[in-house]
This record gives sequence, structure tokens and C-alpha cells, in this order.
Amino acid sequence: MSTTPPTPDYELVDTIVLTEPAQVRALGDPLRNTILGLLHERAATVTELAAAVKRPKGTVAHHVNVLVEAGLLRVVRTRRVRAIDERFYGRTARMFYVGSGQSAGSDPLPLDFNDFEVAARESAGAYQAHQLWAFIRHARLSEQEAAEFWLRIKDLVQEFDRVPRSGDTTYGFAVGIYPITDYPTLPAETD
Repeated sequence: MSTTPPTPDYELVDTIVLTEPAQVRALGDPLRNTILGLLHERAATVTELAAAVKRPKGTVAHHVNVLVEAGLLRVVRTRRVRAIDERFYGRTARMFYVGSGQSAGSDPLPLDFNDFEVAARESAGAYQAHQLWAFIRHARLSEQEAAEFWLRIKDLVQEFDRVPRSGDTTYGFAVGIYPITDYPTLPAETD
């Protein structure tokens, strides 16, 4: 029986609630999200990340520093290479989510912080190739029921995050619950 190494190859907490606008802004850049996604697999150096995203090392280093300053990345180990300590970066948590820690008068969340917009952009090729698996459903729920359902969804997302990276194809997984104010509803039943 073979044992699969944990994903990623360093210790991290399961979740961190993002309560600072700077943390949320750090996630607002597609390249930084890609870097965070790559680090689900294993810790990596700036050089490795730059090669993976095909961007200059200086550009990637800048984005890594933004993520470190926001508390989303940290150095998880180092190794000595020709008298220089090479840093391996890893995520600080398996999952980040925006919390309700914003107080009155603080900066609002950026309008471009929308995972569905990112998913729509990423999934266009899969849709055109008839390889997009998706559902959208609507249900009238109480706030409590929606919150309970969201907890179950978070468990599924955490399971997806823990899947060992072993295949040749990267898959996206987008989920969400959102209130709709103008969705039609049936009138109350009459006897």
C-alpha cells in the first residue's frame, strides 16, 4: 500500500479569515492567485514560480513580497546554493476567505474581488471544448439554512484542496452562494 505525500509538502493551517482590505487586495491580482494556487502543490522558490508562470523573476518576486506582507505566504524552508540562502515559499493557510472583520469607515472590498469572474475567464476554453461541467440552481432559503449549506460546501472545497497533485490536467473548482433580489417566486398556494 503506497502512501501519498500530503499536499502541500509543508505544514499550514486550514483556514485564515481575511479581515484587512490589504489582504483582500493582495488576492485581487490574477498572477498572485496563480502563485497561491501553485503553492497548494508544494513549496517553491521565486525562480521556480517564475518558470511556471513564464514571467520575469523580478515581477514574480514583487508579487511574492506583496503576498508575504499580506500574511498569505511565508518562507517554509531554505537551502544553501553557492553561498546564497534560497527561500522556499508556502501558503500560510490551505484556504483564505473574506471575513466580516471590516469595521465602519474601513476601506471597502475591491469590486474586482469576484471568484466567479475569474472562473468564467478560466473556463471559456473548457466550455468551447465541451469539457465544462457546471450547475446553477436557485432555492429560497433562510439565512441560517444558507450558512449551514455554505459550511458543507467549505468541507468539499477543503477536500478538493487536499487532493494530491498527480494528474496532467489542472481543473478549476468554483462554488458560491449569493442572494438574488429579483429572482421570480411563485405566489403562495391557494386551496
